[in-house]
Amino acid sequence: MQKILVWDMPVRLGHWLMAGGFVLAWVTSESEAWRLVHVFAGGTVTAVALFRLVWGFIGSRHARFASFVRGPRQTLDYLKRLRHLAHPHHTGHNPAGGWIVVLLLSLVLLTCACGWFAYQDIGGEWLANAHKLGTNLILVVIGVHVLLVMSTSNEYLVNAMLNGRKLGPKEEAIAKPHRLAAAVLLIWAAAGAWWLAL
Repeated sequence: MQKILVWDMPVRLGHWLMAGGFVLAWVTSESEAWRLVHVFAGGTVTAVALFRLVWGFIGSRHARFASFVRGPRQTLDYLKRLRHLAHPHHTGHNPAGGWIVVLLLSLVLLTCACGWFAYQDIGGEWLANAHKLGTNLILVVIGVHVLLVMSTSNEYLVNAMLNGRKLGPKEEAIAKPHRLAAAVLLIWAAAGAWWLAL
């Protein structure tokens, strides 16, 4: 086991853009004066989530859904082991973390879609209520995510999401950080946020 490159730049950049965009959207959600900022932040989160969906199929090894989405039996087994502080090491996402990614992406896209339609005065009051409900569900999932990260604090997951490096076998390292894809993500996020805010 040694420190190897696991998370490419699009995964790390996308993680922090979504986190920052969600916080900004949440803080400005009740203010009419900051409505455009709220929509711009929501647009950023939406664009990043859409990019992450694509990157989940074409990205580097540990970014792909196929590498971390596990069946119910494996996920429950991992959670049982976690309860006894005996969870096995995973170079990429562990089974619980994999489902957190899937759940967050799904909730973000549904919540942002409801918010955008409500912003365009399409669909009526129920969409605005669905947007608020989705936001509350996202907060719950984020809380679970933070608890899972804290429960595996010996793996230094926050540092890994900053520098991309985790402990793992040398053969499981990714070859490159994909800086060009990260630049594409930045441009896509800015363009998507601007377009959705129109």
